[in-house]
Amino acid sequence: MNLNELQAFLAVADTGSFSRAAERLHLTQPAVSKRIRTLEDELECRLFDRVGRRIYLTDAGRVLAPRAESMLRTVLDTQRELKDLDRTVAGELSLATSHHVGLHRLAPALRTFTRRYPDVQLDIRFEDSEDAYELVRRADTEIAVVTLNPKGDPDLCATVLWEDPLDFVVADDHELAGRGPLSLPELAAARPVLPGPGTYTGRIVVEAFAAAGIEVRPNLATNYLETIAMLVGIGLGWSVLPRSMIEPPLVALEVTGPALERQLGYVTNPDRTLSNAARAFRDVLLAPPE
Repeated sequence: MNLNELQAFLAVADTGSFSRAAERLHLTQPAVSKRIRTLEDELECRLFDRVGRRIYLTDAGRVLAPRAESMLRTVLDTQRELKDLDRTVAGELSLATSHHVGLHRLAPALRTFTRRYPDVQLDIRFEDSEDAYELVRRADTEIAVVTLNPKGDPDLCATVLWEDPLDFVVADDHELAGRGPLSLPELAAARPVLPGPGTYTGRIVVEAFAAAGIEVRPNLATNYLETIAMLVGIGLGWSVLPRSMIEPPLVALEVTGPALERQLGYVTNPDRTLSNAARAFRDVLLAPPE
Protein backbone atom coordinates (compact mmCIF):
# COMPACT_ATOMS: atom_id res chain seq x y z
CA MET A 1 0.00 0.00 0.00
CA ASN A 2 1.19 3.52 -0.74
CA LEU A 3 -0.15 6.94 0.13
CA ASN A 4 -1.60 7.59 -3.31
CA GLU A 5 -3.61 4.39 -3.20
CA LEU A 6 -4.91 5.08 0.30
CA GLN A 7 -5.86 8.65 -0.63
CA ALA A 8 -7.76 7.38 -3.66
CA PHE A 9 -9.53 4.74 -1.58
CA LEU A 10 -10.61 7.27 1.06
CA ALA A 11 -11.73 9.79 -1.55
CA VAL A 12 -13.98 7.21 -3.23
CA ALA A 13 -15.28 6.00 0.14
CA ASP A 14 -16.07 9.56 1.23
CA THR A 15 -17.68 10.77 -2.01
CA GLY A 16 -19.29 7.49 -3.10
CA SER A 17 -18.12 8.22 -6.61
CA PHE A 18 -15.01 7.60 -8.71
CA SER A 19 -15.61 10.76 -10.73
CA ARG A 20 -16.05 13.00 -7.68
CA ALA A 21 -13.00 11.39 -6.06
CA ALA A 22 -11.02 12.17 -9.20
CA GLU A 23 -12.12 15.82 -9.03
CA ARG A 24 -11.11 16.03 -5.38
CA LEU A 25 -7.66 14.56 -6.09
CA HIS A 26 -7.19 16.49 -9.36
CA LEU A 27 -6.78 13.22 -11.25
CA THR A 28 -8.54 11.52 -14.13
CA GLN A 29 -11.17 8.91 -13.30
CA PRO A 30 -9.12 6.11 -14.93
CA ALA A 31 -6.17 7.05 -12.72
CA VAL A 32 -8.32 6.72 -9.60
CA SER A 33 -9.76 3.40 -10.82
CA LYS A 34 -6.24 2.09 -11.45
CA ARG A 35 -5.13 2.99 -7.92
CA ILE A 36 -8.14 1.21 -6.44
CA ARG A 37 -7.52 -1.89 -8.58
CA THR A 38 -3.86 -1.93 -7.53
CA LEU A 39 -4.82 -1.64 -3.86
CA GLU A 40 -7.40 -4.42 -4.18
CA ASP A 41 -4.81 -6.64 -5.90
CA GLU A 42 -2.28 -5.97 -3.13
CA LEU A 43 -4.83 -6.75 -0.41
CA GLU A 44 -6.35 -9.64 -2.38
CA CYS A 45 -9.88 -8.51 -1.67
CA ARG A 46 -12.57 -6.31 -3.16
CA LEU A 47 -13.00 -2.95 -1.40
CA PHE A 48 -16.02 -1.61 -3.28
CA ASP A 49 -19.14 -3.09 -4.80
CA ARG A 50 -20.34 -1.31 -7.90
CA VAL A 51 -24.12 -1.68 -8.23
CA GLY A 52 -25.37 0.31 -11.20
CA ARG A 53 -24.01 3.81 -10.72
CA ARG A 54 -23.72 3.48 -6.96
CA ILE A 55 -20.59 2.57 -5.00
CA TYR A 56 -20.70 0.65 -1.71
CA LEU A 57 -17.92 -0.32 0.69
CA THR A 58 -17.54 -4.05 1.17
CA ASP A 59 -16.87 -5.52 4.61
CA ALA A 60 -13.16 -5.35 3.79
CA GLY A 61 -13.52 -1.70 2.74
CA ARG A 62 -15.25 -0.83 6.00
CA VAL A 63 -12.42 -2.46 7.96
CA LEU A 64 -9.78 -0.63 5.93
CA ALA A 65 -11.33 2.86 6.04
CA PRO A 66 -10.51 3.86 9.66
CA ARG A 67 -7.08 2.25 9.44
CA ALA A 68 -6.33 4.10 6.20
CA GLU A 69 -7.33 7.38 7.82
CA SER A 70 -5.05 6.65 10.77
CA MET A 71 -2.12 5.70 8.54
CA LEU A 72 -2.46 8.83 6.43
CA ARG A 73 -2.75 11.04 9.49
CA THR A 74 0.39 9.46 10.97
CA VAL A 75 2.34 10.02 7.76
CA LEU A 76 1.16 13.61 7.38
CA ASP A 77 1.97 14.36 11.02
CA THR A 78 5.42 12.84 10.53
CA GLN A 79 6.01 14.93 7.42
CA ARG A 80 4.90 18.05 9.30
CA GLU A 81 7.20 17.32 12.23
CA LEU A 82 10.16 16.77 9.93
CA LYS A 83 9.44 19.96 7.99
CA ASP A 84 9.05 21.87 11.24
CA LEU A 85 12.44 20.83 12.59
CA ASP A 86 13.95 24.13 11.47
CA ARG A 87 11.23 25.99 13.44
CA THR A 88 10.17 28.02 10.41
CA VAL A 89 6.67 29.43 10.81
CA ALA A 90 5.22 29.16 7.33
CA GLY A 91 2.81 27.08 5.27
CA GLU A 92 -0.91 26.76 5.94
CA LEU A 93 -2.74 27.15 9.25
CA SER A 94 -6.16 25.53 9.37
CA LEU A 95 -8.32 27.40 11.89
CA ALA A 96 -11.98 27.17 12.82
CA THR A 97 -13.93 29.78 14.75
CA SER A 98 -17.53 30.57 15.55
CA HIS A 99 -19.18 33.57 13.93
CA HIS A 100 -19.49 35.43 17.24
CA VAL A 101 -15.91 34.80 18.40
CA GLY A 102 -14.58 35.57 14.95
CA LEU A 103 -16.44 38.88 14.81
CA HIS A 104 -15.97 40.06 18.37
CA ARG A 105 -12.80 38.48 19.81
CA LEU A 106 -10.40 37.18 17.21
CA ALA A 107 -9.46 40.23 15.14
CA PRO A 108 -6.62 41.51 17.39
CA ALA A 109 -4.95 38.09 17.51
CA LEU A 110 -5.29 37.62 13.75
CA ARG A 111 -3.86 41.08 13.11
CA THR A 112 -0.85 40.39 15.31
CA PHE A 113 -0.31 36.93 13.86
CA THR A 114 -0.48 37.95 10.19
CA ARG A 115 1.91 40.84 10.76
CA ARG A 116 4.34 38.66 12.68
CA TYR A 117 4.18 35.65 10.35
CA PRO A 118 3.43 36.88 6.82
CA ASP A 119 4.48 33.57 5.24
CA VAL A 120 1.58 31.68 6.82
CA GLN A 121 -1.51 31.15 4.70
CA LEU A 122 -4.67 31.16 6.82
CA ASP A 123 -7.47 28.72 6.10
CA ILE A 124 -10.29 29.99 8.34
CA ARG A 125 -13.61 28.14 8.62
CA PHE A 126 -16.56 29.80 10.31
CA GLU A 127 -18.61 27.12 12.05
CA ASP A 128 -20.93 26.71 15.00
CA SER A 129 -18.80 25.98 18.07
CA GLU A 130 -20.21 22.48 18.31
CA ASP A 131 -19.29 21.73 14.67
CA ALA A 132 -15.82 23.23 15.19
CA TYR A 133 -15.26 20.74 18.04
CA GLU A 134 -15.98 17.91 15.61
CA LEU A 135 -13.55 19.33 13.03
CA VAL A 136 -10.82 19.31 15.67
CA ARG A 137 -11.83 15.82 16.82
CA ARG A 138 -11.50 14.50 13.24
CA ALA A 139 -8.22 16.40 12.78
CA ASP A 140 -9.79 18.34 9.91
CA THR A 141 -8.59 21.58 11.48
CA GLU A 142 -5.66 22.20 13.82
CA ILE A 143 -7.18 24.65 16.26
CA ALA A 144 -10.63 26.08 16.96
CA VAL A 145 -11.35 29.33 18.80
CA VAL A 146 -14.93 29.00 20.01
CA THR A 147 -17.39 28.83 22.87
CA LEU A 148 -16.11 26.00 25.05
CA ASN A 149 -18.23 22.99 25.89
CA PRO A 150 -19.48 23.72 29.45
CA LYS A 151 -19.37 19.99 30.23
CA GLY A 152 -15.87 19.53 28.87
CA ASP A 153 -14.69 16.94 26.36
CA PRO A 154 -12.36 14.12 27.45
CA ASP A 155 -10.90 13.67 23.96
CA LEU A 156 -9.86 17.28 23.33
CA CYS A 157 -7.78 19.94 25.07
CA ALA A 158 -9.59 23.20 25.82
CA THR A 159 -7.98 26.37 27.14
CA VAL A 160 -10.00 29.32 28.45
CA LEU A 161 -9.09 32.67 26.93
CA TRP A 162 -12.06 34.85 27.90
CA GLU A 163 -14.78 34.70 30.52
CA ASP A 164 -18.00 35.84 28.83
CA PRO A 165 -20.79 36.95 31.21
CA LEU A 166 -24.32 36.53 29.90
CA ASP A 167 -27.21 38.89 30.66
CA PHE A 168 -30.96 38.74 30.20
CA VAL A 169 -31.91 41.44 27.70
CA VAL A 170 -34.95 43.07 26.07
CA ALA A 171 -35.59 46.05 23.83
CA ASP A 172 -35.74 49.35 25.73
CA ASP A 173 -39.46 49.70 24.87
CA HIS A 174 -40.42 46.12 25.84
CA GLU A 175 -42.97 45.68 28.62
CA LEU A 176 -40.32 43.98 30.81
CA ALA A 177 -37.81 46.82 30.46
CA GLY A 178 -37.35 48.70 33.74
CA ARG A 179 -39.15 46.05 35.76
CA GLY A 180 -37.34 44.04 38.30
CA PRO A 181 -36.05 42.13 39.86
CA LEU A 182 -37.75 39.50 37.70
CA SER A 183 -37.97 35.83 38.65
CA LEU A 184 -37.24 32.95 36.31
CA PRO A 185 -40.93 31.88 36.28
CA GLU A 186 -41.90 35.42 35.20
CA LEU A 187 -39.40 35.28 32.40
CA ALA A 188 -40.51 31.81 31.30
CA ALA A 189 -44.09 33.11 31.04
CA ALA A 190 -42.92 35.79 28.57
CA ARG A 191 -41.75 33.72 25.62
CA PRO A 192 -38.11 34.42 24.61
CA VAL A 193 -35.88 34.36 21.55
CA LEU A 194 -33.07 31.99 22.49
CA PRO A 195 -29.86 30.49 21.14
CA GLY A 196 -30.56 27.12 19.53
CA PRO A 197 -31.00 24.24 21.99
CA GLY A 198 -28.12 22.38 20.33
CA THR A 199 -25.65 25.19 21.01
CA TYR A 200 -23.51 25.41 24.13
CA THR A 201 -24.98 28.85 24.94
CA GLY A 202 -28.52 27.59 24.48
CA ARG A 203 -27.85 24.67 26.81
CA ILE A 204 -26.51 27.01 29.50
CA VAL A 205 -29.78 28.98 29.43
CA VAL A 206 -32.09 25.96 29.31
CA GLU A 207 -30.21 24.19 32.10
CA ALA A 208 -30.38 27.28 34.34
CA PHE A 209 -34.18 27.19 34.09
CA ALA A 210 -34.28 23.39 34.40
CA ALA A 211 -32.29 23.59 37.64
CA ALA A 212 -35.17 25.68 39.02
CA GLY A 213 -37.71 23.15 37.75
CA ILE A 214 -38.86 25.40 34.91
CA GLU A 215 -39.26 24.52 31.24
CA VAL A 216 -38.63 27.50 28.99
CA ARG A 217 -40.13 27.50 25.50
CA PRO A 218 -38.88 30.08 23.01
CA ASN A 219 -40.86 31.96 20.41
CA LEU A 220 -37.86 31.60 18.11
CA ALA A 221 -34.44 29.96 18.24
CA THR A 222 -31.34 30.58 16.14
CA ASN A 223 -27.65 29.79 16.41
CA TYR A 224 -26.50 33.31 15.56
CA LEU A 225 -26.27 35.77 18.44
CA GLU A 226 -26.20 38.78 16.12
CA THR A 227 -29.56 37.65 14.69
CA ILE A 228 -30.94 37.22 18.21
CA ALA A 229 -29.83 40.76 19.09
CA MET A 230 -31.71 42.09 16.07
CA LEU A 231 -34.88 40.13 16.85
CA VAL A 232 -34.85 41.22 20.49
CA GLY A 233 -34.14 44.79 19.44
CA ILE A 234 -37.36 44.94 17.41
CA GLY A 235 -39.38 43.69 20.38
CA LEU A 236 -39.93 39.98 19.63
CA GLY A 237 -39.07 38.90 23.17
CA TRP A 238 -36.32 38.71 25.76
CA SER A 239 -33.14 36.71 25.40
CA VAL A 240 -29.74 35.97 26.92
CA LEU A 241 -26.72 37.55 25.23
CA PRO A 242 -23.08 38.24 26.06
CA ARG A 243 -22.75 41.43 28.10
CA SER A 244 -20.36 42.78 25.48
CA MET A 245 -23.22 42.86 22.94
CA ILE A 246 -25.61 45.01 24.94
CA GLU A 247 -26.06 48.37 23.27
CA PRO A 248 -29.14 50.43 22.30
CA PRO A 249 -31.87 49.45 21.76
CA LEU A 250 -31.02 46.51 24.05
CA VAL A 251 -31.09 46.86 27.84
CA ALA A 252 -30.19 44.36 30.55
CA LEU A 253 -32.85 43.00 32.87
CA GLU A 254 -32.46 42.57 36.60
CA VAL A 255 -33.18 38.91 37.28
CA THR A 256 -33.10 36.87 40.47
CA GLY A 257 -31.20 33.62 40.22
CA PRO A 258 -27.71 32.44 39.36
CA ALA A 259 -25.47 34.59 37.18
CA LEU A 260 -24.95 33.05 33.76
CA GLU A 261 -21.58 32.85 32.08
CA ARG A 262 -19.83 30.96 29.31
CA GLN A 263 -16.17 30.51 28.49
CA LEU A 264 -14.47 31.22 25.20
CA GLY A 265 -11.15 29.71 24.25
CA TYR A 266 -9.25 27.43 21.92
CA VAL A 267 -9.51 23.69 21.37
CA THR A 268 -6.88 21.30 20.03
CA ASN A 269 -6.62 17.56 19.53
CA PRO A 270 -3.91 15.96 21.70
CA ASP A 271 -3.51 13.19 19.11
CA ARG A 272 -2.52 15.66 16.39
CA THR A 273 0.90 17.24 16.21
CA LEU A 274 0.45 20.98 15.85
CA SER A 275 2.37 22.70 13.08
CA ASN A 276 4.74 25.53 13.91
CA ALA A 277 2.12 27.91 12.56
CA ALA A 278 -0.54 26.51 14.92
CA ARG A 279 1.80 26.69 17.89
CA ALA A 280 2.71 30.27 17.01
CA PHE A 281 -0.96 31.22 16.74
CA ARG A 282 -1.65 29.57 20.10
CA ASP A 283 1.15 31.67 21.62
CA VAL A 284 -0.39 34.84 20.15
CA LEU A 285 -3.74 33.94 21.67
CA LEU A 286 -2.19 33.42 25.08
CA ALA A 287 -0.09 36.59 25.01
CA PRO A 288 -1.38 39.90 26.46
CA PRO A 289 -3.01 42.07 23.75
CA GLU A 290 -0.63 44.44 22.01
